Amino acid sequence: VEEQRARWERKRVRTAKELLETEYKYLEELDLVLTFFVKILKAKGTLKPAVLETIFGPLESIYLASHVLSLQLERGNLGPGLENFCPNLELYGHYAENLEQANKVLQEQLRKNKSFRRFKKLQETRPQFQGRKLEDLLPLPLQRLHQYRHFLRDLLENTRPGSADHQILAKAVKSVSEVSWWAQDIIRKRENSLELLRVQKLLKGQKTQVLTPGRWYVREGWLLVVPSKGEGLKRRMFFLFSDILIATKPCHPLHPLNSNKLACQAVYPLQQCIVAKVFGHTQSQGGLLSLSFPHKTLLLMSDDQQDINDWYQCLTDAVR
Repeated sequence: VEEQRARWERKRVRTAKELLETEYKYLEELDLVLTFFVKILKAKGTLKPAVLETIFGPLESIYLASHVLSLQLERGNLGPGLENFCPNLELYGHYAENLEQANKVLQEQLRKNKSFRRFKKLQETRPQFQGRKLEDLLPLPLQRLHQYRHFLRDLLENTRPGSADHQILAKAVKSVSEVSWWAQDIIRKRENSLELLRVQKLLKGQKTQVLTPGRWYVREGWLLVVPSKGEGLKRRMFFLFSDILIATKPCHPLHPLNSNKLACQAVYPLQQCIVAKVFGHTQSQGGLLSLSFPHKTLLLMSDDQQDINDWYQCLTDAVR
């Protein structure tokens, strides 16, 4: 038991030391943005206060909270330091919510505001930036949030249950996990919106509405449609979402406007769909899927075994 406790203590000390060292590095990077951008821009008035607030969000408050945490960690006050720090984690959630808008406004200002464009370029040439751009530094708090989660879990695992620090660390892990999920959910939703928008732009015309609240993009790919009568196989591009399957075919290559677009052939709601493998259970080449809808049955084929298995799994999950 004593040996185990000593091992725990060594790991705990090592993790606490690593947490402090990486916190110093993180503070240095945040300080670059605050010193060379936020403070100077505020003093010069190059950007309007509202624009400055949108681009940098609660970065100053995040820096101050981390600075206080680093001072506590230096003194060895791990438990109390984290206890005081955790209420500030909400700032990270708000920062994640604002990041997309921050990047949008930043790009807008770079297009419109010549003096800001010149200023940004000049600041980024400073040796402290080591070739990094402002865009590379803005996601830092979200990367750090991910690191906090790992550090705090390791500390909790190597802290003796029943000790005062164990209770504090358990609460800290819960807090950081909740905010981390919040941030990840924002990122997932943003990525999904971009996928929906991309597919909408690929389709000819606006008849098929891809951009619908609550809809999630799943996957896309070419499949062969097996016709019910003795016609030849038809190669179609399919887009699978959480609630529908869209079948499309390429527009004519010589069309003046839509040569690189896809024409929607059919939209299949997945609500009453039954998915089955007709063949493709063995390690043979490819397979055939049957999709049964109330008024139609669709037979889809691929000569790639892995591809048909993936489609089967994704369709089954989406229907479920």
